[in-house]
Amino acid sequence: MLQFEESSPVDTNTLGNVPDRLDPVASATSTRVRVEDKRVINGTADVNQLVPFKYNWAWDKYLAGCANHWMPQEINMTRDIATWKDPAGLTDDERLIVKRNLGFFVTADSLAANNIVLGTYRHITAPECRQYLLRQAFEEAIHTHAYQYVVESLGLDESEIFNAYNEIKSIRDKDQFLIPFIEVLSDPNFKTGTPEADRDFLRSLIVFACIMEGLFFYVGFVQILALGRQNKMMGAAEQYQYILRDESMHCNFGIDMINQIKQENPHLWTEEFKKDIQGLMKKGVELEYRYAEDTMPRGVLGLNAPMFKEYLRYVANRRCQQIGIDMLYEKANNPFPWMSEMIDLKKEKNFFETRVTEYQTGGALSWD
Repeated sequence: MLQFEESSPVDTNTLGNVPDRLDPVASATSTRVRVEDKRVINGTADVNQLVPFKYNWAWDKYLAGCANHWMPQEINMTRDIATWKDPAGLTDDERLIVKRNLGFFVTADSLAANNIVLGTYRHITAPECRQYLLRQAFEEAIHTHAYQYVVESLGLDESEIFNAYNEIKSIRDKDQFLIPFIEVLSDPNFKTGTPEADRDFLRSLIVFACIMEGLFFYVGFVQILALGRQNKMMGAAEQYQYILRDESMHCNFGIDMINQIKQENPHLWTEEFKKDIQGLMKKGVELEYRYAEDTMPRGVLGLNAPMFKEYLRYVANRRCQQIGIDMLYEKANNPFPWMSEMIDLKKEKNFFETRVTEYQTGGALSWD
């Protein structure tokens, strides 16, 4: 007779609200999900039952993400390879931008994925939101794949690029800022359900949606897309545009979750908490500006580091506005109006602003 070792108890906090036993007669109706029991965090409804829908905005973003699907190998890198190998193809400053960009991004999306898989997902009790988070985690893997594809195509030193987050201070400082907010949620002893824990969760969500994906990526996006606008590194620039589209949706999904949690838990949104978030946002602007200075010690591509200070303040104001916090910087303007052709920050869609943005499949995306 086969014998099995006794298994350890299942952590029901990870699984969500699962019935103790599935008795089709005794609990035929008692375990059915009621919309009113659904909440983004601390919900009492069974997380394994997707319907009935309550958070249609989350499901819509999941469907849009699926419609946007793309893979790095679809992008032809032949011209990029020729440009990189040509000693006159790029200036030294332009090459520095490419390598610093890849040095940050090859690990940044892994950090984002770890935050979803090891932290955020298990504390979310709305299955519609969980469904999108699964899609988002997959997209983060595609982005890491895309950066690796560029590194491999150009024949770059992989150990140099992938270790940049340990060896380049401006990159390391950004990652070190983020890691504690991953560790809070990935701690197996952390559970939501108290005002303090719920604020810790909300703070981490804001850091990743509004600062990491909503701020830390933008200097790099501008730089590589600026190269593409000058007909340099066109393949890499096209991939960055697909990634920018995905990350914009990630950012706005996170903002929708933040606003939904605020709506369902208004007691969390204290003046002290808002000041805390403003302080984190200012720190994020400071770190990203240092990164801009490091990647662009001299003016290049019609860009210079001081221009990014204005741009980062503009973006930070937008993020504050989206989650209901007073803007931090007066009269901050967008010095890169051409970025609006790629994705207009004022027209980004999130459910609570009832804004509309059209999404299209990867193969249909075009840019100048």
